[in-house]
Amino acid sequence: MKRNLLAAFAMGLFALAGTVHADQLDDVKKRGELICGTLGTSQPFSFQDAATRTVVGYDVDMCKLVADKLGVKVSYKLLSVAARVPELNEARVDILAANLGYSPERAEQIAFSRAYYVSPQKLMVRKDSGLADAAAVDGRRVAATKGSSSEREIKRILSKSQVIGYTDSSAAYLALQQKKVDAQFASELVLVRLQLQSPPTAPVTILEKSVFDESWGLGMRKSETRFIDAVNQILDQAETSGEAAKLFEKWFGADTQYKLQRSFKIAPIAG
Repeated sequence: MKRNLLAAFAMGLFALAGTVHADQLDDVKKRGELICGTLGTSQPFSFQDAATRTVVGYDVDMCKLVADKLGVKVSYKLLSVAARVPELNEARVDILAANLGYSPERAEQIAFSRAYYVSPQKLMVRKDSGLADAAAVDGRRVAATKGSSSEREIKRILSKSQVIGYTDSSAAYLALQQKKVDAQFASELVLVRLQLQSPPTAPVTILEKSVFDESWGLGMRKSETRFIDAVNQILDQAETSGEAAKLFEKWFGADTQYKLQRSFKIAPIAG
């Protein structure tokens, strides 16, 4: 009887050990699919292609790069800005590629990969506003995407301003055009895209000096150390091979409307 109980106990411990040691990297490979959380509303990072009706963009391609190197297919789950971290930590997605700016506070909740994009964060105002720099904007109404690091940081930096959160950058831009706010705060690229779309009758201008530069990383669960290491190794290899630079050029380079030069390399985020 005692021997049977000991055997059952040992088998239970073995099963428990198997559960403990099973991790996300193994799960993704066994499933054959990487589930990537992305926004789907942020051109050219992740947005719906009008011709194919599929989600495309720089973030989308970064997730596909990771999936390809892991030897699995990729699927995308569209998330709101506010839902990114909860969806990841509830294991409804495996990884985030969703305009995810690094902050010490956010790094307490999730793990960040190497920086795969560095984003100057700037202010945009109506051209006739007379506002020339951040100091002039401080004390005015400022729009930002609700739940984003941009919203949090501009509240801290422009402490006299009333910062109003909107569901996405397009909604914030509409508020600027409707004069509900005096400025919009977002990444330079988001603002350039909105500026290109602005009508001649309502021109906007992006203030030249960035408020700060923000490193973006792929988001992962902090407990999944093997998965984190694998993703970082893939990103390092993409930098060395030139794949990362090619993706940047595809979405932001000389043949695009943005015509940006890559001023960063994939590297650990200082923090």
